[in-house]
Amino acid sequence: MKAKMFRALLPLAIVFTMVSCSSDSTESNASESKIVTSYNYNEVELKLVTLINNHRASMGLNTLDVINHISFKSEEHNIYMIDNKVVNHDYFQQRSNNLVQVLGAERVGENVAYNYQNAESAMAAWLNSPAHKANMEGDYTHLGISVSVDAVTGKKYYTNMFMKKRS
Repeated sequence: MKAKMFRALLPLAIVFTMVSCSSDSTESNASESKIVTSYNYNEVELKLVTLINNHRASMGLNTLDVINHISFKSEEHNIYMIDNKVVNHDYFQQRSNNLVQVLGAERVGENVAYNYQNAESAMAAWLNSPAHKANMEGDYTHLGISVSVDAVTGKKYYTNMFMKKRS
């Protein structure tokens, strides 16, 4: 009985814990216009960059260059999610607007995830979600990634932002 209920609720849990977002906005009302040039990547973040680019290459797509500013914005969102005990895309438009204003983004997308133990499991979950997969395979040129750990719970929060730079 418990196993049947678990199997029935598992897809719902995945849907509620992972969502994706994208924007083609050209608005530029960002409150912060200074570019962040330094970011210290952890092992999980570096692994995810490799996994994402390997996946894109296997699909015949261009690989994405990492921009520290995008990773910094991703980390800010992780901190917000940890502080508020939520997994969502709150303030995505502000992050998107910042990338438009500061980096000249034409298009921005975002994937978030929660409580995956390693890069491979987060990547597998994103690939099994049509919206996340569409972001990973989208018409982008750059990305940023942040994986942050809640010091209280030990759970990992993931934010991965994609950007297409204006030509």
